[in-house]
Amino acid sequence: MSDGYTIRPFATIDEYRDCVALQEATWGVGFSERVAPAILKVSQILGGVSAGAYDVEGRLVGFIFGMTGLRDGALVHWSDMLAVIPEARDAGLGRRLKLYQREEVLGRGVEIMHWTFDPLQSRNAHLNFFKLGIVVREYQADMYGQTDSPLHRGIGTDRFIASWLLRSDRVRARLETGQAEVVKGLDDVPFALGAELGGRHPRPATPDVALGNDRVRVAIPSDIGSIMDDDMQLALEWRIATRTVFRHYLRSGYEVRDFVRGVDTSQYVVVREADAQ
Repeated sequence: MSDGYTIRPFATIDEYRDCVALQEATWGVGFSERVAPAILKVSQILGGVSAGAYDVEGRLVGFIFGMTGLRDGALVHWSDMLAVIPEARDAGLGRRLKLYQREEVLGRGVEIMHWTFDPLQSRNAHLNFFKLGIVVREYQADMYGQTDSPLHRGIGTDRFIASWLLRSDRVRARLETGQAEVVKGLDDVPFALGAELGGRHPRPATPDVALGNDRVRVAIPSDIGSIMDDDMQLALEWRIATRTVFRHYLRSGYEVRDFVRGVDTSQYVVVREADAQ
């Protein structure tokens, strides 16, 4: 490819081991949730995806791993892990890995893909909504329990469950253009959770779970990592506030449809499902 990276399935025991090393570099040495070489290999045999992105020197710079199976009677693919080394980020490699995974599972007859991501991580939300066209209808509080990864410290492991409808018009349109149009008309959409600015970091406003509008907005800090470094109590306040509004609205027939990234704060657009397009 023009960016110099080649994506291909892992094929040797050393390549599987390199993947484990990259997991530990990303989530911490000895990370208890790491996927072992045997599972990476077996998943390929059973229709899953275990593949790496390699630079021109043959160095592993990213990987994708997922499993294929049945959920509620439907054949789905669950994308379990994706990581890219820091120096290869912000170059579209994460998106390329997801597109590779999409093509692989479509060839296996799968048309729905799921994965989880932290609603407070704006980088992931931008990729997932803006570039890939996912929707979110499920929120799981503390999905993975307390882990030993430094990335999960102090605020638990609440997760969105992404639904990527691989052949949908929405997904095809966003993949063809490489981006979505900026969501319009948001000035008149009320905040179910706003942000208070003025200090070193934005603070969550009081959650509003009484709105009946067809669309509502939910603010998050654009850099939760810096808040976790400076003020873990404030990071926890953001977790509790976002958990409150997302659980309420998703249980009330809404879905998360879009994400608009900003400098200090970013915002999700949450839409009543009957009005979603």
